[in-house]
Amino acid sequence: MTRMLFVNLPVSNLDASMNFYRAIGFENNPRFTDDTAACMVWSEAIHVMLLTHAKWQTFTDRPIPPASSSEVALALVQPTREAVDVMIEAAAAHGGSVDINPAQDLGFMYSRSVTDPDGHVWEPFWMDPAAMPPTEPAAP
Repeated sequence: MTRMLFVNLPVSNLDASMNFYRAIGFENNPRFTDDTAACMVWSEAIHVMLLTHAKWQTFTDRPIPPASSSEVALALVQPTREAVDVMIEAAAAHGGSVDINPAQDLGFMYSRSVTDPDGHVWEPFWMDPAAMPPTEPAAP
């Protein structure tokens, strides 16, 4: 059985959030979408459930954090460095705040940060494990 991950996020404007996620490469699964929630698919194993605040509050009494907070940072692997930049540009054009943290360029890994319209942090990154510097052996 394939293990799947469903990330649930409260959103203030479902349509705007769906447009944002489509723009950065997610596809909508209409079977799990209505006027209170939308299932946005990254891969067979990774789905993001966008939930209106009213729908979110049917799952928990905990408060929705303000958009200025960081409850989690979700990293998405991209096939190339250029794909990282393309995702960031699409996010900026669809309501995201880009480069909320400094870009990281370690040679073998490149990443940037963006928030969706509700402040949820995403970090597209590219990595070439073969180019990673060798690690020092552990001391005896």
